[in-house]
Amino acid sequence: MTHSHDVVVVGAGLAGLVATAELLAAGCRVVLLDAENAASLGGQAFWSFGGLFLVDSPEQRRLGIKDSAELALADWLGSADFADDGSDRWGRAWAEGFVDFAAGDLRPWLHAQGVRWFPLVQWAERGGYTAGGHGNTVPRFHVTWGTGPGILEPFVRTLLDARKDGRVDVRFRHRVTSFVTTDGRVTGVRGDVLVDDGVARAVPSSREVARPFELEAAAVVVATGGIGANHGLVRATWPEHAGRLPERMLSGVPDHVDGSGVAAARDAGGAVVHPDRAWHYPEGITNHSPVWSRHGIRILPGPSSLWLDADGNRLPVPLFPGFDSLGALQHLTSRGDDHSWFVLDKTILGSEFALSGSEQNPDLTGKSVPQLLQRVLPGAVGPVETFAHESEEFLWADTPAELARRMNALTGTDRIDAEQLEQTIVDRDRQVESGLGKDLQVVATAMARRYVVDKVIRVAKPHRLLDPAHGPLLAVRLSVLTRKTLGGLHTDLEGRVLRPDGEVLPGLWAVGEASGFGGGGVHGHRALEGTFLGGCLFTGRTTGRALASTLD
Repeated sequence: MTHSHDVVVVGAGLAGLVATAELLAAGCRVVLLDAENAASLGGQAFWSFGGLFLVDSPEQRRLGIKDSAELALADWLGSADFADDGSDRWGRAWAEGFVDFAAGDLRPWLHAQGVRWFPLVQWAERGGYTAGGHGNTVPRFHVTWGTGPGILEPFVRTLLDARKDGRVDVRFRHRVTSFVTTDGRVTGVRGDVLVDDGVARAVPSSREVARPFELEAAAVVVATGGIGANHGLVRATWPEHAGRLPERMLSGVPDHVDGSGVAAARDAGGAVVHPDRAWHYPEGITNHSPVWSRHGIRILPGPSSLWLDADGNRLPVPLFPGFDSLGALQHLTSRGDDHSWFVLDKTILGSEFALSGSEQNPDLTGKSVPQLLQRVLPGAVGPVETFAHESEEFLWADTPAELARRMNALTGTDRIDAEQLEQTIVDRDRQVESGLGKDLQVVATAMARRYVVDKVIRVAKPHRLLDPAHGPLLAVRLSVLTRKTLGGLHTDLEGRVLRPDGEVLPGLWAVGEASGFGGGGVHGHRALEGTFLGGCLFTGRTTGRALASTLD
C-alpha cells in the first residue's frame, strides 16, 4: 500500500518519465506503474526518429535560417485552425506555451542533460498553401543525436538512479484498469498484475492476470499514450467528413497503445475532447522484420516522387510528398482506398528516401560518425536499400508498362493503366526539361534545393524519370499507418484533468498523448512535426512541476 501523499504515475513512456523526474527533483514519493516489462521502458519514444521542433536554434542560425517565436506561432495557428466555440481554449493556451518553450528553455534544458542534435535541420510539413495556412515556413525539425533513445537517456538514467536509491517504486506488469474515486476526488488506482513475460521490447506480451491490485494516492498522473494500436477505435473516431479509414492498415505503435488509460480516466469523470482529431500517416510500408502486430514504417520522402492514388492519378496540389501528410491522408480516405503509390527512380530513392524510427537509422541512433558520412555518398542508406530489395512493396521496372503490370499484380487489380501512367510521367518530365515549368511540384522541388541541406542530402537534382541514366523506375505501395492521437483528456495549464462541466477533477492529472499533448488538443487539427516528443517533454515537465508544488 502506498502512503496517502504518494503520486502514482501510470505509464513509463517519455511523458511519464519526465513527470516522474520532476516530481523526484521536488522530493515527492512516486510509484511508477507500467503494463509492460522493464525491456519496454520509455515506450513509443524509443522507436522514434528523435525529431524536435526547435525555434531560432543555434543549428538553424548556423544554416542561415531566420526563425522566431512569432513566426513559429503563426505557422502553428495556421495549421491548427483552432475552433472558435471555446473547445480549443486550453489547447491553444498550451500551444502558445509550447512555442515559447521551443524557442526558449527546451534546447538548453536538454543540452544541460547531455542531449545533442544532428547539425543539418530538416524541413518537414512544408505546407504549400498561402502564408496563413498549414506548414512550416522554415526548417525546424531537429534530429536528436541518438534519435529516440538519445532523448530518453537522461530521464531513464534519473529513474534508475532514483530506484537504486529507494526514492521511487517502479512496478512493471501492472496494468491499471480503473481509477478509485472518493467524494468526487481521484484517490488511487485499481488494476491487474500481469504474469511475468520476458519478451523483447515492444513484442506483444501476455495479458494473463496473476492477481488484482489497488493503490492509494494523493494524486494520479495519466501517461498512457494514445489509441494507435486499437484499429477499431481509430476507425470509430475518424471524422465522417474525411471519408473512411480502410480495413487494412498498419500500426506505427506497439500493441499496448490501445487507449485504455484515457478510457479509464473518462469513466472516473474526466472529459475527453476532440477524439476525432488524429495524425495518421499515408506513407506507411510493411516492416519486413516486424516487432509488433501489423508493424509499419513511415517513409520520410523528399519532394520529387510522383504521388498517385490507387487509380494512378496524381494527388492534387499541394499534396506532394512531405508537404501536408494529413491533407494527403484525408484525400485518400475520402476515396475509400487502402493504398496509394510513390513513383520515382533509383536516383530519387538514393537521395530522398529516409525511414522514420530509431531502428531504421543506425548511424544516428548509434552515434556513428563514419556511418553518418555515408549519407552524402551516392545511393540509398542501408535500411532503405534493405527495404528496396526485401520488401514486396518496392517494385522495380525498366518501363512504365512493366511497372504498371507489377503494380496491378501486387494489388490483384487492373486499376493502373499503363498508357496513362506513361503519359503522367512524360508530362512531368517535359516540365523538368523546360528548365522552368508550370507544374507546381516541379517548381517546389527546384525551390527546395535553394536550402543547402535539401540540396546536399535530401532533394535530387531535377531530371527526367525516363532517363535511363537514373533508372530503373520504382513504384512503392503506401498504406495508412496509425500513429498519434491529437485529442485527449481535457487539461488546464497545470495538467489537471477537467470534468465535462469544465471544473477540475481533483486528484487526476494527464501528460503526453493522453492529454492531446496538452489541453486535450495542442495541435488543433494539424501538426507541424517534431512536436510530439516535444509535447511529451513539455507536458511532463510542466505538469510534474505544478503537481509537486501542490504537495509541498
